[in-house]
Amino acid sequence: MQFVIVTGMSGSGKSTAIDVLEDMGYYCIDNIPPELIIKFTDLCAKSEGKIQKAAFVVDVRGGDFFLELQDTIQNLRAAHVDLKILFLESFDDVIARRYKETRRKHPLDELAGGSLTEAIRMERELLMSAKAMSDYFIDTSNYSTSEFRSRLYSIFEEDNSEHMHIEIRSFGFKYGVFAEGDLIFDVRCLPNPFYVPELKHKTGLDSEVSQYVMKFDDAKTLYNKLTDLIDFLLPLYEKEGKSQLVIAFGCTGGKHRSVTFAEAVARHLTLNGHKIRVKHRDIDH
Repeated sequence: MQFVIVTGMSGSGKSTAIDVLEDMGYYCIDNIPPELIIKFTDLCAKSEGKIQKAAFVVDVRGGDFFLELQDTIQNLRAAHVDLKILFLESFDDVIARRYKETRRKHPLDELAGGSLTEAIRMERELLMSAKAMSDYFIDTSNYSTSEFRSRLYSIFEEDNSEHMHIEIRSFGFKYGVFAEGDLIFDVRCLPNPFYVPELKHKTGLDSEVSQYVMKFDDAKTLYNKLTDLIDFLLPLYEKEGKSQLVIAFGCTGGKHRSVTFAEAVARHLTLNGHKIRVKHRDIDH
């Protein structure tokens, strides 16, 4: 049996996530007290296979019950329950905008004295331990609904795999840091093809750009050092039971250097037998 706890910031997409999981065949329960999750997993074990996978939304709406989440997770993992924690969040301004659009009150509105800014700050503080225990982390700030659904499918459709899932991303710092990255590498130290007229409107997917980026000795040295570091780290992450690793490369605009390095490292890891997903966040800006 497989179980997923969905938690995170209010307004970050937990309702959408639970809808997607339900579409994927999960038995879903929203706003459940953490203590009841243990009882439900026991019930599933006695159901003779009627429920094979279930997902629960647990967040600050549960009030004092939410404080039991950390102990519940530890107890379930100690009992060797197949449990994954999905943590969702967004930038403060994105959450504030979503609340203003829906005209709903934040769950901590009263405790925050009616201040949405203070409610968001308080919630982040309350969620620190849950975030630290999560298996999957998604920052939904820049996702469309369809992109978010695809991201969830990419995680949970392959969650039965014994191997760690590796995602390679490129992004542009001018559009915001890629917050989901476990390993984030800044390649702005390399010569920028943007200032070469014939390369400016191309991307790292074009051979002319990738060849330009990688022709410099510093780029070759950086690539060798990064792949050596990543090759060293992957077995350590797998040994610790990490389910997913997100490696991100950032440059100024997210079109040239970061794309080149993301593609190059993805090829390296693929040749070494890893299953890789690659996405370029800002390549179309």
